[in-house]
Amino acid sequence: MNKQINSIIRQMREVHDGLIWAGTSYNKRLSELNENELFVRPLPSVHSIAEIIAHIISWRKDTILKIKTGRGELTDSNPNNWRSNDDLKSSGWEKLREEDNNTLRELFQLLQDKDDTFLNELYYDPEFKGNYPYSFVLEGMLHHDIYHLGQIGLVIKLLKE
Repeated sequence: MNKQINSIIRQMREVHDGLIWAGTSYNKRLSELNENELFVRPLPSVHSIAEIIAHIISWRKDTILKIKTGRGELTDSNPNNWRSNDDLKSSGWEKLREEDNNTLRELFQLLQDKDDTFLNELYYDPEFKGNYPYSFVLEGMLHHDIYHLGQIGLVIKLLKE
């Protein structure tokens, strides 16, 4: 049975491209902006939307690695945690968006055939320096995505003022 895993996948899908009670999905929010706005830091200490999306992708890639190998690599101090706006601009928004969609799709494909017992299996987390059940990282990814969706809403508000 994979009732819990399907629930996690459903919630992640809704946050990214569905109807969510708490607000607007990623795709709807991002569709309101032009490419130039996506790379603007509204204040020097506030990340651009592109930087936030790249950050989410980095942690999603690390979650995929954890599922595939049982061990992650990314930590808060890793340079891939927050890529520079200049680096992201050189690659372009289309590429970043494609990477976002591809990693989300890959995560769902890895999970869809797993049984709920997988959630209790352990992986090694270098950030927390220990073994944790996969439920920890998957629920954490959902919380992380929701947190940054709210942050993107604030960045948009600052950009529009």
